[in-house]
Amino acid sequence: MASKLFYQSRLPRPELDRAEGIYMWDKSGKRYIDGSSGAMVSNIGHSNPAVLGAMRAQMEKSTFGYRLHFQTEASEILAEKTAVLCPEGLSRVFFVSGGSEAVESTLKLARQYALAIGQAQRFKVISRMPSYHGSTLGALAVTGYAPLSAPFDPMLQRMPKIPAPRAYLDGLDADDPATGHHYADMLERKILDEEPDTVLAFIVEPVGGASTGALVPPAGYMQRIREICDTYGVLLIHDEVMSGGGRTGKFWGADHWGTAPDLISISKGFGGGYVPLGAMIARDDIVDAVLDAGGFAHGHTYAGNPLACAAGAAVIDEIERAGLIGNAEAVGIYLKSRLNALMNRYPFIGDVRGKGLLLAFELVADRVTMEPLPPGLNAHSRLVDIAYDKGLIIYSRRTRGGLSGDHFLVCPPMITTEAQVDEVMEMLTAALDDFAAEAGLDRAAA
Repeated sequence: MASKLFYQSRLPRPELDRAEGIYMWDKSGKRYIDGSSGAMVSNIGHSNPAVLGAMRAQMEKSTFGYRLHFQTEASEILAEKTAVLCPEGLSRVFFVSGGSEAVESTLKLARQYALAIGQAQRFKVISRMPSYHGSTLGALAVTGYAPLSAPFDPMLQRMPKIPAPRAYLDGLDADDPATGHHYADMLERKILDEEPDTVLAFIVEPVGGASTGALVPPAGYMQRIREICDTYGVLLIHDEVMSGGGRTGKFWGADHWGTAPDLISISKGFGGGYVPLGAMIARDDIVDAVLDAGGFAHGHTYAGNPLACAAGAAVIDEIERAGLIGNAEAVGIYLKSRLNALMNRYPFIGDVRGKGLLLAFELVADRVTMEPLPPGLNAHSRLVDIAYDKGLIIYSRRTRGGLSGDHFLVCPPMITTEAQVDEVMEMLTAALDDFAAEAGLDRAAA
């Protein structure tokens, strides 16, 4: 019988049978390496016994308790564990079901804070181009990725954008703090252009996600944007939906630069793919001001769901018990070295970037000019399909605002070993060979 489930496209995929560790099997018995952790979600791998045990134990107690009717032990435990991991002063946690909800929550809390302190004129949230912050209408308004937002433009309150700090495309030295200041100062100019007292917040991914392909900011960038936000009374929101949870080699992506925001959104690896889970973390005084003004006018039915929170707490316990943040850093260094080595073999790989096990490589027509491959090659989808047929799952997006360019995220779970990286690289190399032959691209001597 034909499926009645509505998928996003007509591209057929096999039916999943089971998953364990970094591997997944379809109903025919074919094995796949989850080389992207789903959509950078399954940080601790699949079917972790400790997490499943915690979920079973919670299921025996309760699977739902509406947040306006009860506090739950599971949500209180997870909130405490999360707050301990946060920068000083950010200890108020609001649970949601996913990344879009987490981002939307930060935007709405920021706006209600402005109202609470008598700054009703502040409503503009500056973000970057390209960027991706979620699929709800509020999150899309701060997203800079036309293929996903353009169909809904008539329904959106469009927000100001500044260029993402893609030094590799602009021929600038990412290790020079002057480069970081060059891009950060674009934020200051945009604030001034928009009239400072109308600007509410600036939202940024500390390490880029799908829209920029694991973009690492230039030296000095994160510190400078913090200074600029402080100067103009603008709230700084860190979108850690993808970079949070340890994948970059630190629990928070921003920890690499020692900078703290006013609000954080996290999801994906926070629940590890075991249940839908995300959170907003806020500065204490922001929450207090909003509560004193009458309460947070926002919420979702499944916020603080005890089963989800029990899973999330167990995920954090596993990350700490198994030293997975350190493993992500060490194995990430090895994987990045293997990806860099591919540039000697394939002249059409123009850049490798990222931190820990949040890594990406970008294909180009010319490594000197960084001209993208012809859009008609559909490299962003074709290489993914070739790799998938070989049993390797990777994740792709179009680099140049979603309209051209091709980058690929290679982000296996944080439990991955160097031997398993070798498996990934063997399959990825075979896929690149096939793609090069099919597309008529040159390949250097192996």
